[in-house]
Amino acid sequence: MEKLMSVVVVLGVVAVVLLQCTTAQTVHVVGDNIGWTIPQGGAQAYQTWAASKQFVVGDILTFNFTTNEHDVLNVTKESYDACSTANPIGNAIKTGPANVTLEAAGSHYYICTVGRHCLAGQKLAITVSSSPGATPPSTNTPTTPTTPTPTSTTPADCSPSPTSSPDKVEGPSTMAAPPPPTSSSFGVFASFFVSLMSIAIAFLF
Repeated sequence: MEKLMSVVVVLGVVAVVLLQCTTAQTVHVVGDNIGWTIPQGGAQAYQTWAASKQFVVGDILTFNFTTNEHDVLNVTKESYDACSTANPIGNAIKTGPANVTLEAAGSHYYICTVGRHCLAGQKLAITVSSSPGATPPSTNTPTTPTTPTPTSTTPADCSPSPTSSPDKVEGPSTMAAPPPPTSSSFGVFASFFVSLMSIAIAFLF
């Protein structure tokens, strides 16, 4: 009976850790293979890309760009619409590639402040949900940026390890060095959990 209890406890701990890892984050490479640049199709390229994604609190946006050619600035909707740096949320990230951890639900706006890049379409608007499957807040309602705590909302064992000292942005997003590409967390969890259950059942019989 002791052996059975230890197996159940170990499986419970492993399941909890894996569940936290599966809900921790998804890494979205902004623009996929076009990266963070002046898109040939104008702003529609990033609008189309964002429409095909679901963004959840804890997810990471990776802005792939060359340092000194582009940057990323989190701004208000008004600044996004006008391609203005008048109402920044934090500081521009000038070192690429850059990661932004989505720490609050609602609408998030990003622009490139170099030259006329934003006016040429290098800007991104996304809507972030509080949890997977949740309906994102209406984009018609203005949101007031909140200042999050400087700590990450993801478990330490699940978060990517930075490869260099990251630039930081204050506000609802945190910039960091890009993590390695990740696989589907849910698929990994499901296959690992099935394997563990098979081992547990073998111990019981």
